This record gives sequence, C-alpha cells and structure tokens, in this order.
Amino acid sequence: MPNPVLLNNIDHQDLRIITRRGAAYGDQVMSAATFPAEFRDVQACYPIVFRKTTDGLGFEPVALFGFQEGENLFLNGERWEAMYVPMMVERQPFLIGLSGNELMVNVDIDHPRVSRTEGEEVFKPHGGNTDFLEHANSLLFSIHQGLQTMPGFLAALLENELLESFALDIELNDGSQNRLIGFYTINEDRLQALSGEAIVKLHQAGYLQAIYLVIASLSNFRTLIDRKNARLA
Repeated sequence: MPNPVLLNNIDHQDLRIITRRGAAYGDQVMSAATFPAEFRDVQACYPIVFRKTTDGLGFEPVALFGFQEGENLFLNGERWEAMYVPMMVERQPFLIGLSGNELMVNVDIDHPRVSRTEGEEVFKPHGGNTDFLEHANSLLFSIHQGLQTMPGFLAALLENELLESFALDIELNDGSQNRLIGFYTINEDRLQALSGEAIVKLHQAGYLQAIYLVIASLSNFRTLIDRKNARLA
C-alpha cells in the first residue's frame, strides 16, 4: 500500500529517487490509467481501453502493457521498450496532494524508487528544488489538469452509449488460446450512427478527437501479441 507523506526539504533533504526501470521498482504492471490530454502520445505505443473503476460505478481509460495482471510486455530487464512512458508510470513515487484548494507534492515514502543513497537528488544542498523535482512538479500538474476533463469526457461517452464491452481472443504461436475480457472500447457502429448535432457537440467539447485516438490505438494490440509471442520463442 502507498504511504504518501507531504514532501518537504527538512525531512527529505537527502531523499533520492531511483529512475532506472525494472520489476523491482514497480514497473511490472499490466496497465496504467491515462486521460484524454495524453491519448495522442499513448496511442502511438499502446492500446487504450476502458475498465470499470474499483467502486464499480464508473469507468476510466487505461493504457495496456500486457494481457494479464503483473505482465508488462514493454519491460525488458531495466529497459522500457517504447518511445513513450505514460505519465502515471513516470510520476512514481510522487503523488498529488491537496491542502484545502492548494496542490501539494506528496511522496510515497515506502516506494521502491525512494532511496537515501542512490538516484536523482530531490533537493539541492541548501534546500532548493532540483531540476528533477521541478520536472516531477510539472508532470503532476499536467496529470491534475488532464484529470479535470475526465468526468465530462466519460459522461459524454455514456450519454451517447459509446462504450461497449469486448473480448479479444488470441491464439499464440505455441498454440495456446487466450482471451482478454473485462475491458470496454468505443462502439464504432454507434459512433457512426450519431446525429450531426451529437457529433458537433462532441467536437466542440474537444472529445471527438480523443474518441478517434482511442479507436486508432487498438491497432497496437498487434504489437502486444507480437511481444507476447517473442517471449515464447
């Protein structure tokens, strides 16, 4: 479980963050949450699908890295073999905190990336922010801003009945049959059947491009299958 604490230059003066990749640092994950402002970069590498939130009451878009829990087909030792790492992965071990209406930077003090002996320095010797921390701050702000559009985007998808569950059946080179279930995608027939008025409304809200980026991203399932087969060789 994460153990977030408010980051400060007194308690965390000597804090360092390990930035190399690897399963030991929490990178062996099947997916990561994403948001419409990030879809353009994500769809270049990964399928974007939707899953139900943990409370079962809503949905969230995720970038898929594998076909089962604990599988990241882009992780090869200490290398992440894709040109883009989603923000929700890159931000680790930092989190967004709130104090009233003010955004604060928290750090998961128990995260395996947190160190006192190796990695990138968080604070300068006299207490100022390092460039590394400034980058983390910028990343967290982008995530916060991106998540603000999520309720409206998801509401528009549901209002227009654009989400549908799907099952992906995969036969691997070793002859094994696999099925990916539990996720949702855009119902393209329903999208094509929308009225001109509904399409204009989605476009004016900035959601139409995001919808088409989700659809375009599905071609990356081929990449996932190829990577899975390569690991069987």
